[in-house]
Amino acid sequence: MTKAVRLYQGAFGRASMLDSDHDLVTHAHPQCHVLVKVAGADAFYRVRGETVRLSEDSLVLVNAWEPHSKLQPREGERTTVLILCMEPAWLAEHDPLLSGSGMPDFFPSAQVRVPLSIRKLVDRLVLEVLGSSPTGLPNRAVEAALSDFMLAITHLFAVRRNWIDTYRLKMRHRPDARIARAIQYIGDHLDQTITCEELAGLHSLSRQHFFSLFRQYTNMSPILYMNTLRMESAFKTLTECSTSVNVLADDLGFSEPHHFTRFFRRNLGIPPSQYRRGVALIA
Repeated sequence: MTKAVRLYQGAFGRASMLDSDHDLVTHAHPQCHVLVKVAGADAFYRVRGETVRLSEDSLVLVNAWEPHSKLQPREGERTTVLILCMEPAWLAEHDPLLSGSGMPDFFPSAQVRVPLSIRKLVDRLVLEVLGSSPTGLPNRAVEAALSDFMLAITHLFAVRRNWIDTYRLKMRHRPDARIARAIQYIGDHLDQTITCEELAGLHSLSRQHFFSLFRQYTNMSPILYMNTLRMESAFKTLTECSTSVNVLADDLGFSEPHHFTRFFRRNLGIPPSQYRRGVALIA
């Protein structure tokens, strides 16, 4: 069972403090993010084909759109983890040299040692997050602590580039026109069940060729890409709108509300109703 300790969402991205004894399926986020152990047993994640440990002495860093999963802990072991998803636009606004945060090599290492300066920021961040009200508008100390920590992490462990180098990198990673159209099609049809065969047929490609091309340019399968967009849409709707979970499930292409609830729980650890009740919006 997973319990949401604190949930925040704002222009910076999302901050989720979760206490869990469960694994999470392979998933991805459009934002780069950092995982911080707050309490409990060490946790293990699968990132870039390797198993990495999250502990008091190490952080786990995941790039934008990078598939990863949380591995099943030993029975009875619980871990409280702070997950910070950082919006690319927010990072670029605070530091133009971070405008490449959506690139696949923004964090060169998936696991890093925690220096003393970062440990102090972690302790402050946990104190501010745990010490704030779990409901209503959190105080500015939370936002300041989140900002300081995110920028400190990116300045220490991320690749910082000027706009010319960032532009060149984006051009190198620009997808094939057929994949770009497929990505647009997926985004426009989240309310439908789309198969790889359908996407391939739209571009007169075999399923195998399309699947290979899509993975080459996105590092994930079309279904995982679609699921990523569905989760992002769900986060936004649950936080900013009064749309019922049943209607949201239908809007995102789920035939039954409980299918959406199971999908959301397998990706985040908690059901959408708990996320909506617990999340605080930092305006």
